[in-house]
Amino acid sequence: MCGIFCCLRVSAARSEQNKVVQQHLSRRGPDHSGELIVNGACYECLFSAHVLHMRGTLTPQPLQDPAGNILLWNGEVFGGLEVKPSENDTSAVQDRLSSCSCPGDVLSVLSEIRGPWGFIYYQRAEHFLWFGRDYFGRRSLLWTFDTGCITLSSVAAQTSEPAWQEVPTVGVYKIDLQRVTESGTVTVELYPWSPAGGDHPLSVFQSASACCTVSLNQDDLVLKSPICPLNTSIPNLSTAVKSDCDTNMGELQLLLSKQEINEDVDALLNVLSEAVRRRVQSLPIHKESQTNDQAVVAILFSGGIDSMMLAALADRHVPAHQPIDLLNVAFRLQEPKKPKVSANKANKPTGANATPSPFDVPDRITGRCGLQELQDLNPGRRWNFVEINVTQEQLQTMRQDRICHLVYPLDTVLDDSIGCAVWFAARGVGLLTQHGHQKSFSSSAKVILTGIGADEQLAGYSRHRVRFKTSGYEGLIQELSMELGRISSRNLGRDDRVIADHGKEARFPFLDEDVVSYLNALPVWEKADLTLPRGVGEKLLLRLAAKRLGLTHSAVLPKRAMQFGSRIAKMENGREKATDKCTRLLTG
Repeated sequence: MCGIFCCLRVSAARSEQNKVVQQHLSRRGPDHSGELIVNGACYECLFSAHVLHMRGTLTPQPLQDPAGNILLWNGEVFGGLEVKPSENDTSAVQDRLSSCSCPGDVLSVLSEIRGPWGFIYYQRAEHFLWFGRDYFGRRSLLWTFDTGCITLSSVAAQTSEPAWQEVPTVGVYKIDLQRVTESGTVTVELYPWSPAGGDHPLSVFQSASACCTVSLNQDDLVLKSPICPLNTSIPNLSTAVKSDCDTNMGELQLLLSKQEINEDVDALLNVLSEAVRRRVQSLPIHKESQTNDQAVVAILFSGGIDSMMLAALADRHVPAHQPIDLLNVAFRLQEPKKPKVSANKANKPTGANATPSPFDVPDRITGRCGLQELQDLNPGRRWNFVEINVTQEQLQTMRQDRICHLVYPLDTVLDDSIGCAVWFAARGVGLLTQHGHQKSFSSSAKVILTGIGADEQLAGYSRHRVRFKTSGYEGLIQELSMELGRISSRNLGRDDRVIADHGKEARFPFLDEDVVSYLNALPVWEKADLTLPRGVGEKLLLRLAAKRLGLTHSAVLPKRAMQFGSRIAKMENGREKATDKCTRLLTG
């Protein structure tokens, strides 16, 4: 994870960063900071980067090659381009880009990369400035426009003017710096992904800025999509699996007895396991993690099926001597009024757990159950179940100091709830219970696995059941297509900014290109059967895979949103709607 920044000005005046933005960027990349300034005939570019070292040799950024090309890279190459185990992926990408002589060559390189990325690239000979995000938008990149100026940054500040927006993930962009004029209008060429789904790629720029013109490139060049199209076939009425079994676990066991389903389950396990392997092994192994038995991998952990699957698969690939940190966040519940107790009852001895903790929220309870399941699967592994307890005072302080800027430019009640919950969870500061005693604990893991993408692809949300009920499989397919298409603007940029604020990197196995392509290729009724009850029908294929791995209770847990499971939603105004503008995110 790195913090990258570029300011293009139509004058020779020195570009300066907002100090708050600079602070946010530096926390993203604590291992190295650098800056370069390039002056052209009628423009100036300031390039700034803050590096989080994740693989190979520490490579300072901005990275400039002998020809004067400059790369700012915030990404991970998990496939497509060859990156040797001892090599840094920033250097590998720069080497490939340095050999590009035309826009088609640049697009070819970017189309090959498998993994998350946000980048800014200056081609000196052509005076081109390239920038963009990967197909899903797994890395944050924001932009803002002013007369004679365009600024790009991994993160912004809520108090900045003019307002920032997330760079749309409809393609990558190029500015011909030789065409920049004193008028101050910046012309941006778009190179879209193909095949593209949804609306026309230019439709997202209707409110971009009067200072910026975005148009499709005149050569009709495109990036090749890294995933296969969504299977839109509709089943016959007799296709969906029916069962007379009374229990959810019995449903799964019965379905696993069918050969054709077994093949799908095995295929999903193989592709998801490989996605997890890439993400838990492409990281630096420091001496302290080997000698002090510290974790290098953590999981945002609720005990639900998504996080349990990631934990069980990570257990396959993380060295046996290394712990895995399970980050479980809870927001303090309001203490209920104590009932009156008679004198006789008051004198009776009570059990050790008679007084529940105010942090015993639903995700804490399912998290402990999930911990027990993982310990049963591999008792030799040290599972660090980190209880991250947050009071209302802590929430209010950190929201105003840090989180409001990281969530920005998103601004809804839902963004506030999830952004705050993820920020505290990713920080990893809490309590660890060992041998019956609790002690303070701070997670050392630089890599954090998160289950984003499972619900969007496998019909995990309640709205999917509503759509299925009203519009059948055709409506469900449309909903799933829309979910994946908007995941960059709804979730990923925000979560990247929030997690990276701790100098840690979010990794998304469910959004691995091979996983998405496999799931896209399946007919919808093999991924989910919403005629079956909650806890079975939604994410059906994933539940069957969990059962195959030996997971039990967690395999049939119904979906519970993070804001409700952690109880952060109970701390605030309970009458708010998720889509309402959140006044708590406003500073000052």
